Amino acid sequence: MRPGFGGSPVPVGIDVQVESVDSISEVDMDFTMTFYLRHYWKDERLSFPSKTNKSMTFDHRLIEKIWVPDIFFVHSKRSFIHDTTMENIMLRVHPDGNVLFSLRITVSAMCLMDFSRFPLDTQNCSLELESYAYSEEDLMLYWKNGNKSLNTEEHISLSQFFIEDFSASSGLAFYSSTGWYYRLFINFVLRRHIFFFVLQTYFPAILMVMLSWVSFWIDRRAVPARVSLGITTVLTMSTIVTGVSASMPQVSYVKAVDVYLWVSSVFVLLSVVEYAAVNYLTTVEEQKRFRKRGKISGMYNIDTVQAMAFDGCYHDSETDMDQTSCSLPSEEDSMRARYTRSPSTDSTRIKRRKSLGGNVGRILLENNHAIDTYSRIIYPIVYIVFNLFYWGVYL
Repeated sequence: MRPGFGGSPVPVGIDVQVESVDSISEVDMDFTMTFYLRHYWKDERLSFPSKTNKSMTFDHRLIEKIWVPDIFFVHSKRSFIHDTTMENIMLRVHPDGNVLFSLRITVSAMCLMDFSRFPLDTQNCSLELESYAYSEEDLMLYWKNGNKSLNTEEHISLSQFFIEDFSASSGLAFYSSTGWYYRLFINFVLRRHIFFFVLQTYFPAILMVMLSWVSFWIDRRAVPARVSLGITTVLTMSTIVTGVSASMPQVSYVKAVDVYLWVSSVFVLLSVVEYAAVNYLTTVEEQKRFRKRGKISGMYNIDTVQAMAFDGCYHDSETDMDQTSCSLPSEEDSMRARYTRSPSTDSTRIKRRKSLGGNVGRILLENNHAIDTYSRIIYPIVYIVFNLFYWGVYL
């Protein structure tokens, strides 16, 4: 039976010494905390005469024989009192009946988290203390020293979070069947460290987007190179998205990291679509060119096109086909040229080499489709604008 039964409610002061915040789980939406919980109240039935005014200290074996507050943790999932080497419970009774009841507890409690700004988010969690059986008419919970009743260790740190603030507050909770109860709150604010996610998520996504832009600089006729590059970047982006989703709770709203990864995936996919458009337009253009050549002169038939494919020469324009001869020299011609070489022949060969170099450069420029040329500029500019807007909104 509580002290002063039938009279005013028993004042029970509380103070907490937080030892550690052991873990924060986004998947389970909970946190684990170890702390010392101390209760202060007065029970005149436990007063005793003392000439030295010294208190008496007891262990857990006396707890079952006297009245103690029945504090429980609202929304807790698991909790236990440490018992190494004995149960970590201490009871100290003063001669005037004032009692200190202290115990060391680890509690895992629910924390309602909002991941709409993940991983650039800040979470507010709280541990709530309340009497289970005694309503406000029988027991009054309060912080013994106000906000100073909540103390923390200086070395508390977490791998993914920075603890910005610890604070204590109080209030009342109503239950329709039993009435009003005093409730105390241990509030703390968690700010996530962004550097880990920059290295593991954002930076790889940026690299994949930039890697997809390399295809704009590859010859449009190098189909295997551009297709394999596009498929590789798309599959890598899907792996990054899947890895992030696996470590997060299945929420029904869009997170900040989802926005970034899906927009980056769209950029990678558009690079593949861009090459599909370039390849299609190139095929149409070549078909029109061959059709036009066939109408102008009937000498370019299928046999001629096949000969062009086998003689090792690429004819990209009509002038190439009209002015360039790719027939292989005979052995007799080679021997005659070897013994009849003259300075004019050497100068002619040098000119041919220069002309060949100019033709190679011209062919490379002509092989760059207009879509590739514009994509080299538009894609990076749009992606940079997106990054400026994204980090400006979420930071």
